[in-house]
Amino acid sequence: MGCKLILAYLLDLALGDPPSWPHPVRWLGRLIVHLEDPLRRTFANPRLAGVVLAICVVGAAAGGTIIALQLVSSQPPSIRLAVEVWLIYGALSLQDLVNHARAVHRPLCQGDLPGAREALAKIVGRETGQLSEAGVIRATVETIAENTVDGVLSPLFYTTLGGPVLVWIFKAVSTLDSMVGYKNVRYREYGWAGARLDDIFNWLPARLSGGFITVAARLAGLDWRQTWKIFRRDGRLHASPNAGWPEAAMSGALGLRLGGPNVYHGRLVDKPWLGEACREPDREDILKAIRLLYITGALAVLCLTLVSTAIKWY
Repeated sequence: MGCKLILAYLLDLALGDPPSWPHPVRWLGRLIVHLEDPLRRTFANPRLAGVVLAICVVGAAAGGTIIALQLVSSQPPSIRLAVEVWLIYGALSLQDLVNHARAVHRPLCQGDLPGAREALAKIVGRETGQLSEAGVIRATVETIAENTVDGVLSPLFYTTLGGPVLVWIFKAVSTLDSMVGYKNVRYREYGWAGARLDDIFNWLPARLSGGFITVAARLAGLDWRQTWKIFRRDGRLHASPNAGWPEAAMSGALGLRLGGPNVYHGRLVDKPWLGEACREPDREDILKAIRLLYITGALAVLCLTLVSTAIKWY
């Protein structure tokens, strides 16, 4: 599995997620949209409807992956390898995250704050129309930190644990959470199952992120001791059981306070601050966060490759 991890990771770095290409995540997203009305009509209890949605979407992801692998099971090893690598590559989103973060950074450097807000709105759930430049930078760094787990560490972890089938079960859960896992009137009950499953799947990778980001900070010449300190001190302050851990580590690495009050769907959410108020956010913080993301991803691939190799030889 180690070789497949490396190839998939390199493929993600080279290609990212071209929007014109067909992608299983987009297929899962369409399935989630198409199922909502029929399930709500069928089940009076929205939480039950959401549980059935989760079963259908996870089952579709697992079944589709198993079918794809079965179709090539009798093919030459090179074909089987290519299909498995492609499936793992599709579950990663490191380079796509980097591209979105750079799309926010570019207009900031050109003095185009409205353009940066517009680019940011594509990757965050908060309202961006009134954010200051510091708020835009902070939100971008938080998104990079949180998606270090969702888009990189968790997919790599579950690929190592269970190959393409398990990683696509995880991606189905992650897609459910991103589309219906909101705590608003519409989705609080309907999205409950997807949100809880996402919490479960990301629980361990989120906590492992502290070690990876701390080592990445050391390799990047940043304050690794502060990274570990803030990770351990503030990781549990976030309302989410998982998002706070990578955000706290990133906060410590950059010496930047993250979190705080933000507006979501017209409602002010008073989130706790993570880290220490050493200074105001700077545009270069986005590039530093991207560098940490790259190093963290490479470290995870290396460590998980060694683990899978050791397990194979054992």
